[in-house]
Amino acid sequence: MTDSVRRFSSGAPWEEKFGYSRAVELPNGMVLVAGCTSVAGGEISAGGPYEQAITSFEVAFAALKQVGLGREDVVRTRMYLTHVRDVDDVGRAHKELFDDVRPAASMIIVSGFVDPSLVVEIEIEAYRAGAR
Repeated sequence: MTDSVRRFSSGAPWEEKFGYSRAVELPNGMVLVAGCTSVAGGEISAGGPYEQAITSFEVAFAALKQVGLGREDVVRTRMYLTHVRDVDDVGRAHKELFDDVRPAASMIIVSGFVDPSLVVEIEIEAYRAGAR
């Protein structure tokens, strides 16, 4: 293994358009996953905040899988919400997925996303144990 940064794409059109990677693996074992929403196959998934959170985490987990990591390797989550009323629904989704992992977590209320039907965006950071 080299001591270089590795970058991974999910193939989403915005990555090329805006110049970013879905995931970046650092030589120290940290893996940073860019903000993920409930867009799958170019379409926003139906559902409310709980469903959007679950789908957003699934998008993030798919990025982790590309680097050989999984949910159990997540050490930090950031959940961006457009409404404080959605805190319990998004928190419930987080608990279902991470209750046994217990990453550091933040929930932040924002004014909106690029598409007004999106109500949740998720960022995660994971750690590869034993990395140099």
